Formats: sequence, C-alpha cells, structure tokens
Amino acid sequence: MAEGDFAMGTALTIRGDYTADDLRRLARQSRDADWSRRLLALSIIYEGGSRSQAASMGGVGLQIVRDWVERFNLHGPDGLKTRKAKGREPLLNDQQRKALVAAVENGPVPYLDGVVRWRLVDLAQWLWQEHRISVSRQTLGRELNALGYRKLTARPKHHAQDPNAIEEFKKTSPPQWEKAAEAAKGKRIEIWFQDEARIGQKNKIARRWAKRGTRPSAPHDQRTKSAYIFGAICPRFGKAAALVMPWCDTHAMNQHLIEISSHVANDAHAILVMDQAGWHLSNKLIVPENITILPLPAKSPELNPIENLWQFMRENWLSNRVFTSYEDIVDHCCDAWRKLQRQPWRIMSIGRRKWTNEF
Repeated sequence: MAEGDFAMGTALTIRGDYTADDLRRLARQSRDADWSRRLLALSIIYEGGSRSQAASMGGVGLQIVRDWVERFNLHGPDGLKTRKAKGREPLLNDQQRKALVAAVENGPVPYLDGVVRWRLVDLAQWLWQEHRISVSRQTLGRELNALGYRKLTARPKHHAQDPNAIEEFKKTSPPQWEKAAEAAKGKRIEIWFQDEARIGQKNKIARRWAKRGTRPSAPHDQRTKSAYIFGAICPRFGKAAALVMPWCDTHAMNQHLIEISSHVANDAHAILVMDQAGWHLSNKLIVPENITILPLPAKSPELNPIENLWQFMRENWLSNRVFTSYEDIVDHCCDAWRKLQRQPWRIMSIGRRKWTNEF
C-alpha cells in the first residue's frame, strides 16, 4: 500500500482485505456512476498510485479522497455508496401530529377560535398558540395531505338527528329486504333510492378554476321560476328513472312511481328507499305491485346517496347559468338526467354504499 505517499497529517492505511481488481469488478457491475468513480479512485491507491492520482481519477480534492478511505475502512465498498441527504428535521413530532389530527377531527370552537371551519391559516395560528410552532400554510397543507386529509365538501346533517337511528336503520334494512324478497315470490331484489331536487332561476354558483389571487365571476339570476326533478337510482345496476315536474305533491309522486316501476326488471322487485316527506307516505299514494317503499329515519339525508348525485349534477351541469324560462329549466334538467343515464358507471360510483352492498 502506498502509505507514505497517502499520509495527510497522520498516516492513514487503506484496509488490506480487498484488491484493485476487486474494486474494478464492483465498479463494472454498478449502475451508480458516483460509486464506480470512488471505487476506481481507490483502486489506484491499491496499485501504489499517489493520492494526487486518486484525486484526479475521482475529480475531487485530496481531503475528499481521505474521507473516502476512512468510509471504506469502516464499511467496505458499501461505505462509498451515495447516501441520501438527511434533510431538515420535521417541524412536528408524533405527539404534535396527533394533537393536530384531533383538532381537525373535532373542529374549531367558534367563540374561542373565531371560525366555524378550519382554514390553513387558522390551524397555523392554533399550532403557534398551543405548541409554539411557526409553520407556513404551504407546509401545513403538505403535512395534512401526508396525514390523509383533503378539503372536502361536507354532507348535509340535520341538527336534531338521532345517530343511533342511522346505525339501527343500516342493521335492520337487510332483514326487511329479505322479507320483501320472500313476499315477491322468489324475485330478485333491486335497491332504489328516491328524492327530489329543486332547480330554479335563483341558481347556485359552483366553484370554478381561476388564477390564484383573482375573484372569478359567474352569471346569477334573481328570478323565481323553478321545477323539480323527481329522481331515483339503482346504484347496483346503474339504472336511473326521473320526471321533471312543476310541483311536489302526491300526484307528481304517483307519476314518478309509475316511471320507476317501468325501469324495474321483469324478474325483480324494487325496494324504494326515500325520506318521510308528506307526499312519499300519503294514503293517496298508489304503489305499483313491483315496488315496496322503505322510509328512511327522520332527519337523516346522508343515508340517501342521491343527495350526492344532486350535488354532482348541480356542480357540473346545472350551476353557473341563467335559465330564460320555465321551459328552459325543464330542458336543462332533462338534458342533465339523460347525461346521467348514459353514464351508469357514475351512478354506481356515487350511489353505492357498503351497507346496501352486503345484501
């Protein structure tokens, strides 16, 4: 070994259990160009070359070559592999992340936090007040994304809702469907969900893409003409049936039941799940033989997946526009529903629920 020529300050001897040929063979096999360069530089030392020659081969200074020899002596060839930079220490530790998750899940306290929903700027302020950690909105956003959180639209929830009634409905519905199947004399069961949506000239303004820092505009009408979409979907089979009506009453509901009945397969019986609106449970309702009505628990709109379908239709097909007349409203509603019928996969995606799939 070229110990004398390699000495820098104090003599440093390279380990003797490898040869120049060993290092060159590893360099040929490697796909890491930097690792190969370091191995070839040290192979020169094994052959008696000077430290200057090794540095020239490696394209580095003399001190870097010395560092390579120290790493090689400690860890062998693996000590010369390219190591990933450690990077900055994370701003939040595990305990602080748990506290952040709890704050997001529990939501803000309006009279303490001054808001009714968390924004990134509010959570950044909360972290400073509670843990004395200063973090930017961008960094906090990445942290929440890494924890599995996204900014999502909330489902409607009635303030007087009984949570136990919802869980009870999910448990008791399949047995009721089985009874309906027995009463249908062996016919298979189709689970349908029904609801109404009011579409009017006082239309909603949905979110739209725009440059950051700008305030995009959208047309908005103040007139009051409107129509109602009576809609029903069968998520399992991607089927949909609807009527556009000028009002919500028992007569309109009877017409919709006829429409739903015509979409039920000949060898099937439909369980129609809907809320407890007056025209849904009226004594004057004429229910077709191939339909059994199953009312939802009171004040539980989130159990009805067609609510999510209304949201999709408004945001993509029915919002941000002005309707010139009642007939124009009807035309757009019919066009939107036909688009939906041509996309059964979307009905399946938006409408399916685990507690209904188990039946």
